Amino acid sequence: MENSILYIKNMVCSRCIMVVENTLRENNIDYKKVEMGEVELNQSLDNAKKQKLDQDLNKYGFSLIDSKKSRIIEKIKGLINELIQEKNNELRVNFSQFLSNELAMDYSYLSNLFSTTENITIEKYIINKKIEKIKELIMYDELSLSEIADVLHYSSVQALSNQFKKVTGFSPAYYKKLKEQKRTEANI
Repeated sequence: MENSILYIKNMVCSRCIMVVENTLRENNIDYKKVEMGEVELNQSLDNAKKQKLDQDLNKYGFSLIDSKKSRIIEKIKGLINELIQEKNNELRVNFSQFLSNELAMDYSYLSNLFSTTENITIEKYIINKKIEKIKELIMYDELSLSEIADVLHYSSVQALSNQFKKVTGFSPAYYKKLKEQKRTEANI
């Protein structure tokens, strides 16, 4: 039996993996493993089955990708999302070194490819993902801003607050107040 690899666009979290696994099962496609942006199958798919799978994945915002450059971009996004969402404390080097090591490619190449394709730098993409995570952690209200700054590797609460305000236009405290106010109004 011949193994085959499929590359999938827009997989950014562990729930995405579950959705893709369910879609594979619904299509009776035997797979070995599903990782962020990648599926290892136990056999090759014919074009009709591949098209059907792509249509079914599209319903959930995913799609099969073929070009090598697109696969690299999706791998970069997946690695960044995984680090920020699930493994942030495991990062022991800076993002550029991490991506370069993980993908075994020169960071300047990865950076240029990403910027040209996505119309945003890797740095801004990382900042946007960190801001999304900060919003999420503020709303859970389980960690202080100091703890959030530490978890997301900011040098200080002030650095986190400055970046948050620059991106959202609000201080973290004001953002939290707005969200609580909206929740209260929704319950009235």
